[in-house]
Formats: sequence, C-alpha cells, structure tokens
Amino acid sequence: MKQKIFLLGGHDLEMLEIKRLLKNFPDILVFDKGLNWQNADISSYEDVLNEYGNKEEVEIYGIELHFKEASELPSNYHIIDHHNEYSEKPSSLEQVANLLHVNLSRKQQLIAANDKGYIPAMQKMGATTEEMEEIRFLDRQAQGVTSEDEQKAEASVREKIVEKDVIVVKALTHRFSPICDRLYPYKKLLIYTPDTLVFYGTGKKKVVEHYIEAIKNGKMFHGGGDEGFIGTVQGVCKDEELMSIKNKIINLVSQ
Repeated sequence: MKQKIFLLGGHDLEMLEIKRLLKNFPDILVFDKGLNWQNADISSYEDVLNEYGNKEEVEIYGIELHFKEASELPSNYHIIDHHNEYSEKPSSLEQVANLLHVNLSRKQQLIAANDKGYIPAMQKMGATTEEMEEIRFLDRQAQGVTSEDEQKAEASVREKIVEKDVIVVKALTHRFSPICDRLYPYKKLLIYTPDTLVFYGTGKKKVVEHYIEAIKNGKMFHGGGDEGFIGTVQGVCKDEELMSIKNKIINLVSQ
C-alpha cells in the first residue's frame, strides 16, 4: 500500500476539520504549515516535495494550495480543491472523506456545505438557525478572526452604502467573513480595502465570465457556485486599477 501524504492549505473551519479527520489514520502523514488563504502556496511545502515528490510508493494530496503550473507539480501530486477551475467538484472535506471511504457526520456535512456554498447551502440541508450560527462562528474563529476584527466589521457595516443595487462596504479589516455574516441575507455585496476586493451574490457568474483570464493568471479567484464569490488576490491590484474593477463589477451585476 502506498504512503499517503496530505499537505494542508489555508486555515478555515473546513481545513481544521480535515486535519481532525486525518488524525484518525495514524499511517497517513499530515503536514500543516499554519497557512491562511492569501499565503497558501505550494512553495511552502518545498521541503516535503523535495523529499517525497515523484516517488512511486508515495501519493501526495495538496489541499487548496496555490500553484502556477500544474505541469511543474510532482508526478505523484494530487490536487484537492473546489475553487476556480475546480469549482464543480465537491468540497475539499468531501473529497478527502471519499478518498478515505469515510461517512461524514451531520456537523461535518454542514461544515462542507458552508465552505462550498455558505449559508444558502446549509439552509438547503435543513440546518437550524442555531446550527448555522455555530458553524459560521467556528469558521470565523478558524480563519483567525479576532474580537478586534469583529468590532471593525461592525464599524465597517455602519458605513455601508448602496451603489445601484449593490451593497458596498469599505472594510476596516482584511477579514471579510464577519462583515458578510452581519449583512446576510444580501443579494449583491461588494467589500473592499485599499488592496483587495470581493464580490458576493447574484451576478457572480457574469463577473467570472468577464474576468476569466485574470482568474487563469492567478490575479483573481472564485468559488461558492453561481451566486458565490469572486475577488482579487490581495496586493495584486491597487488604487485606480482596483477601483476600476470595483466599478466594472457593479456595472456588470446591475445590468
């Protein structure tokens, strides 16, 4: 039997649940560099790839790790993801469970649904308000959202404006999840800082189609289905370029 190795990506509730699940399999090697969404790059595991890459007796599974060219990955490397070009796949937690032939508990199914499709996906499962509030709170915690971030989210929401039919929030924190949770339910929401933005909701598919090249080039990302989210990678676009993208998205989804 081949040695299985899992490399963990950016921390959120789903990633930490995957880590907990893998602990039930002592023969599996798990490496966790404590990454977040912005720095979850395959290069963080260069030491592991140098040691185990291209070995027939080893299978490496990278979970939600960014990379430039798939052709540069080791021959024994397998991609587990459900964002960008992998958005049609099940959640990463479900993919890992399938690999290990594990049935997920209801809470794990809710965690998977939350990560794949946010609150609407949990609602489709018949989740109670209490269940959804718990999952969202745990997810914010896992992402590293602090009490200061929560306070800044409150302040950001108070200053929200509406452009055409899009709720627009200039965030005082780079943690957008506490802002989203406070404003849900919303149809169209755009949150931005001086160096990044994310659009959520109705019209997301149209925005993805418009920015497909930027997504392919690693400048933007998306997930969560047709009414999920699309955003710019932090620091890639700034100032006038970012404001141009912001205005373009608002125009696209308001047509």
